[in-house]
Amino acid sequence: MKARLIGENEKGQFDAFVEEATKGHFLQSYAWGNVKGLTNWVPLRLVVEDNCKIIAAISLLKRKLPYLVYSLFYAPRGPVINDIKDEKTMDFIWQEVAKLAKEHKAIMLKIDPDISLHEHEFIDYFQRTGFKRAHGSEGFEGTQPRFVFRLDISPSEDILLANMHNKTRYNLRVAVKKGVTIREATSKEDLDIFYQVLVETAERDRFLIRNKQYFEIIWQEMVTKGKAKIFLGEFEGRVIAGTLLMLCGEKAWYLYGASSNDHRNVMPNYLIQWHMIKWAKAHGCKMYDFRGVPGELTEDNPLYGLYRFKKGFNGEFIGFIGEYDLVFAPFIYKLWNLAEPIYYKLIRKWIRFKKKIKGKI
Repeated sequence: MKARLIGENEKGQFDAFVEEATKGHFLQSYAWGNVKGLTNWVPLRLVVEDNCKIIAAISLLKRKLPYLVYSLFYAPRGPVINDIKDEKTMDFIWQEVAKLAKEHKAIMLKIDPDISLHEHEFIDYFQRTGFKRAHGSEGFEGTQPRFVFRLDISPSEDILLANMHNKTRYNLRVAVKKGVTIREATSKEDLDIFYQVLVETAERDRFLIRNKQYFEIIWQEMVTKGKAKIFLGEFEGRVIAGTLLMLCGEKAWYLYGASSNDHRNVMPNYLIQWHMIKWAKAHGCKMYDFRGVPGELTEDNPLYGLYRFKKGFNGEFIGFIGEYDLVFAPFIYKLWNLAEPIYYKLIRKWIRFKKKIKGKI
């Protein structure tokens, strides 16, 4: 086995491996690395080869720590490996990442692999290999959601419909009867409309969203290259809902969703989800991921409505093992863990302050 970094001229080979792998994920794709590369991260793509054939890959995102010479590595939903139980290859990956960490002054590697929490042998493996369970990685607090709904979309559309909750099918019929239509975004103007509805949603539901430039980068690096799609729901000639779908091989992920404050009674969110499922199925996908839901499944949880909406499509509720850190510089790592919550709290306060000031202008 040997490991090496690859560049733009080999991105097709890299993505082909990620897309074909059982645990391949859009967050490990070359295109997603390009997206993050334009948003204060530096992507490093490492492949492990045996007889000139890729058998494992990991897309590392490097970020410099504020005011320090050090950096950190993050491999979202990585690594990608032919046989996830191949400990010899896994061990080799960590050894090679450690070499890169020394070169780039990285204090740690954070991973949140696509591994179910029921696969206890992996928890034992990571602990045995020196990984530490990361703090603040429960539910929606982690970098990636700890709990999701995933739907096998290989059955026929009739079977998928029949398996839905009665209320979900009813709401789909309401949307169709009221005249809601769904279309693909085809221009930057459509992207602008999607973002406007997303801002409206964020203000209503009180959550922070990325700036418009971030979605323009996704449009350029992924949507225009067939790695993602934006869908718009229209009613009476006006866009009242929008979604962003990510693609990787035979898998699709519902990443962002937005809905207008008006005409919510015509149920556009249900129809746009069903349209995305059918679109993904027609384009060769077999798995549809609804992304994050709360882990606490009680009705008094403020996010229970989100859980109920996604559950209505009859996906499988899956919990992942969560975030693990491989530490290369223990002392700096400890200081960063103490400082990080304060740092990001100040950033969030600054963002809210700017929004408040902007609203008064």
